[in-house]
Amino acid sequence: MIPPIASRFVAGETAAAALEHARETNDRGIGTILNLLGEHYHERDPADADAAAYCALLDDLAGTDLRACLSVKPSQLGLDVGEGVFRETLARVVEHADERDRFVWIDMEDHTTTDATLAAFEHHARERGNVGVCVQANLRRTPGDLDRLADLPGKVRLVKGAYDPPADVAYRDRKRVDEAYRESLERMFDRFDDGVAVGSHDPAMLAHAERLHEEYGTPYEIQMLMGVREDTQADLAADHEVWQYAPYGGKWFSYFYRRVLERKENATFALRAVLDG
Repeated sequence: MIPPIASRFVAGETAAAALEHARETNDRGIGTILNLLGEHYHERDPADADAAAYCALLDDLAGTDLRACLSVKPSQLGLDVGEGVFRETLARVVEHADERDRFVWIDMEDHTTTDATLAAFEHHARERGNVGVCVQANLRRTPGDLDRLADLPGKVRLVKGAYDPPADVAYRDRKRVDEAYRESLERMFDRFDDGVAVGSHDPAMLAHAERLHEEYGTPYEIQMLMGVREDTQADLAADHEVWQYAPYGGKWFSYFYRRVLERKENATFALRAVLDG
């Protein structure tokens, strides 16, 4: 059972709990991106099992009016086992989603997975179009990747980048990462006619996205994590399309631990919860 301290960031251990969270989030005007926790599998069996779990979740969603979609991690679907395994399991999930008129986001992991992730996205974007992919502004290669993706169907989410790549492939200074995010965001608003997904909690970046929308007229949505600036999410949803990334499943502890370490206010929240018993 997930303790109350972690339930701020995790939507429960079961698919049923995740769907209930999605309904509550929808009631606040926010869409839900559901992610079954799991990553870096080195054998095929757990990758197949998680692909089957995603297909079952899609079946559950098919009988609802929920504004919800999925997000999967390449290493969760077997990329560490082999690119062929990842392609097979991802195809199973994407095809199942397409048959049920649902959308699948492909998360981006560390920089060594970028080529395989983008290649898989490009294939499914051309084949079906019900897919999106995440790109990381801190990677030096990202402007070129955005140019490659600009004319494809599907969606692209821009984030700053949560991994720690070496300096020869990524910007490591926070101000330079912010600058790269702004530059990439403008590139997307200029080139991505079908819309932009702004993955950020940074008020400055959200304000920049609003200015770019006014300048270019490109539609956009805002994506934020469950448990982070939730009041702001609800406020933004009054005038913008907002989606919340909501993880669920039994492998919640390491995810929760990362969220606590990321931001000072999260650590303060966790400490207060422990002290209050």
